[in-house]
Amino acid sequence: MNQFKLIFVTFFLFSFTCSQAQQLKGFVFDSYKQPLNGAYVYNTTSKSHAHTSENGYFIIEESAVGDVLEIGLFGFEKSTILLTESLVSGSLSVVLDNKIFNLEELVLTEQINPLNTLVKMDLETNPINSSQEILRKVPGLMIGQHAGGGKAEQLFLRGFDIDHGTDISINVDGIPVNNVSHAHGQGYSDLHFVIPETISNIHFGKGPYYAEARDFTTAGYVDFKTKSSLKNNTIKLSYGQFNTIRTLGLFNVLEKSNRDNAYVGIEYIETDGAFKTSQNFNRVNLIGKYTTYVNNTDKLAFTITHLDSRWDASGQIPQRAVDSGLIGRFGAIDDTEGGNTSRTNANVEFRSVIDDNTILTSNAFYSHYDFELYSNFTFFLEDPINGDQIKQKEDRNIFGFNAQIEKSSLLSFADLTTTAGVGLRHDRVSEIELSHTLNRTTTLENIQLGDINQTNMFAFYKAEFDLGKFKITPGLRLEYFKFMYNDALVEDYSTQAENKAGLFPKLNVVFEQNDNLQWFFKSGIGFHSNDTRVVVAQEGKDVLPKAYGVDVGSIWKPIPKLALNAAAWYLFLEQEFVYVGDAGVVEPSGETERYGVDFGLRYQLTDHLYFNTDATLTKARSVEDPEGENYIPLAPKLTFVGGLSLNEYNGFAGGIHYRYLGDRPANENNSVVAEGYFVTDFNLNYKINKNITLGVVIENIFDTEWNETQFLTETRLQNEVNAVEEIHFTPGTPFSAKGSITYNF
Repeated sequence: MNQFKLIFVTFFLFSFTCSQAQQLKGFVFDSYKQPLNGAYVYNTTSKSHAHTSENGYFIIEESAVGDVLEIGLFGFEKSTILLTESLVSGSLSVVLDNKIFNLEELVLTEQINPLNTLVKMDLETNPINSSQEILRKVPGLMIGQHAGGGKAEQLFLRGFDIDHGTDISINVDGIPVNNVSHAHGQGYSDLHFVIPETISNIHFGKGPYYAEARDFTTAGYVDFKTKSSLKNNTIKLSYGQFNTIRTLGLFNVLEKSNRDNAYVGIEYIETDGAFKTSQNFNRVNLIGKYTTYVNNTDKLAFTITHLDSRWDASGQIPQRAVDSGLIGRFGAIDDTEGGNTSRTNANVEFRSVIDDNTILTSNAFYSHYDFELYSNFTFFLEDPINGDQIKQKEDRNIFGFNAQIEKSSLLSFADLTTTAGVGLRHDRVSEIELSHTLNRTTTLENIQLGDINQTNMFAFYKAEFDLGKFKITPGLRLEYFKFMYNDALVEDYSTQAENKAGLFPKLNVVFEQNDNLQWFFKSGIGFHSNDTRVVVAQEGKDVLPKAYGVDVGSIWKPIPKLALNAAAWYLFLEQEFVYVGDAGVVEPSGETERYGVDFGLRYQLTDHLYFNTDATLTKARSVEDPEGENYIPLAPKLTFVGGLSLNEYNGFAGGIHYRYLGDRPANENNSVVAEGYFVTDFNLNYKINKNITLGVVIENIFDTEWNETQFLTETRLQNEVNAVEEIHFTPGTPFSAKGSITYNF
């Protein structure tokens, strides 16, 4: 009898031990066999949860036979699974089916970053139709073009006239887009090498609060991810006013699988533009990407892209020339402006699950970049005979890598996720040039000419403590720069060199009050580096001016179909010296401060109708100048963007979208104002069948007369005796329609 009892107790204890909760591993894919990143895995029995990694992999603790798993991702059908012994002891594979995005299904606590999820919804309900629209998807970010379509756009965000990228970090698949010590200005960011249809996700953050964010992250950062595979092969042809043509081809090279994918793409664009003198603009983009999954958990991707572009431009024109009838709004004082540029990128990405709690993410990249730009901002102010045309030119090679390790662990009081990273960027710029030229053919004088060698090494660390309702994330970023410049215009060869290091702490707190209300507090110190030529000229002073920032805000779903986000923020910038590439001079800007509020709203009117809008109100002032003389020229005060989108209704999809940029000061005492604008665009697609879609896009549907970019500039026309300082502008696109046909197969 005692022996029987012993056997029974032993069997009971063994059975009890086997049925205890254990670690469950698995993968989540879409119906196209592609891994899903960020899917929420929730055990309704043990209340444990996890998110899938980039390769769809997840590990969830405390799972046992009989538990129920809920697996979901915004924009996909939720899956419910009863755990059996075979599932618990093996590896779970789950497929989620696509569905129309519906705001009602969004649960804030299930998202890694709710604001980025809302932008993902914006992207899916109103896809990008042009490279200009890529950055407009970031809430509150405005753009303007003022050089014939081939030059990088001018950017506005949170009270910053960012120019072409001075105060925002932009990256694609880990490749930095910003060009340091650029011929046309620090941080110059030309995103035109990206084919818009290859964008899969946009990740962004406003302010200097992110340990992983790079140089130039003061107003914020934007990271783009390109697709690992294509759902369909695509051929698209567009034609519109002003002889505008766009052709696109995207093709899967391999049959889609959950292991190997490859695709290639080509985009060609040409247009004459609305200007009296044709822009003669054309651009070709190429992409090739191969992705493979090694041992199911490790991802390896190779990407090559190439951009080649040329254009003519009418430049910025003076208001007096239009008022007098000398030229029309789309005329030119000097129509010999323009340029050409090319960029080739090669990128290798590797992501590895080292163990159940550790993930390595890395990439190594190389870019070759050519740039040549001809401009004339002052006409005949400096040279009344030949005019003031300038040439800015450079040939650049960029080498670099990024690597970070993310590790999860359980503490007695919190779940802890730590991320440590290192990286390198090295730029070699040959014959960076600023010259006085005539008619784009004759060099009259070399103003600046030399070679730049710049190295940036960095490391960062952050730790997220998940306390349940609270998530507290302190972080620290270390930067080191080596600047070297060889001036080709001096007789004796010499290398001017400086180096600088900086330490930048961060602290972010998130409080999840419930599933539909989240509060956040963000704080940190960021920076943007200065041009190498400035650094050596100033003998290492004010190399990395700091930006001190604070955000307080919330994300709230008061009702299922409505999502609101709001933030109050403050940003203080130290003294900085800015290199003005157009003039080849250094201008001190002094201390500045900006504060304001951001507001966003998303509302699902029906399953097929979706409304979104974002607004930013900012006050930007110089700290060191007296009241009334302390305005920051061209700093936007109010921006307002949004629209109504129709998604998959009886074959129709499209929307009407608007953008508003308010009046803003053009000089320090606000005596001259750069006028704002309100512009509305429209697009509509109709799917004839599963393969063919017809589309129409109308820019500026109400034919509003607006100025896309404006500057207060002192100029002199050829027939004028004295110079005049006034607003110079580039006119915005008038009513412009184009049609398209798309074939998917």
